Amino acid sequence: MARFLMITATSGTNRELADIFASTAIAKGHDANVVDLVEMDLPMFTVARSEDPEETPDISALVSAMSQADAWVVIAPEYNGSIPPTLNNALAWLSTTMDWQSFRALCTGKPVGLATHSGGGGAHVIMAMRQQFSYIGADVIGRACMSGRDKEANPETIDAMIDNLAR
Repeated sequence: MARFLMITATSGTNRELADIFASTAIAKGHDANVVDLVEMDLPMFTVARSEDPEETPDISALVSAMSQADAWVVIAPEYNGSIPPTLNNALAWLSTTMDWQSFRALCTGKPVGLATHSGGGGAHVIMAMRQQFSYIGADVIGRACMSGRDKEANPETIDAMIDNLAR
């Protein structure tokens, strides 16, 4: 049994896709939780905020959830051909709030799957997330789930991703 964390960068259709991934994992006998970065409502990262203890958000619950998970599935829509601000902002807070050794330990070797529900197809956000998560040391699987207005998420892709990440 694997412990999955579905990290969604927006509510709405991407949250729905995160819930489908979580339900699929649970149906396969795994544990799964969803973290909605929109609900966290993190302040925009700036160096000045990161240096002021009163301005630094408490992300300990996010760090704990990410640490306890055996694998992550990151679900985000395409924003202007790249990653949505909520995801980039959360990564900025994670990488600066934690000491670099802890951040590296959190990410290095972590199996990660990528998914999107995007109006424009989502290929660009998948490429951008693949680059970003690979850069921080995660092991991003090759298969990704892309859906949108005219294309439902493929259940076979979701099944295969869960199986691959659970290894």
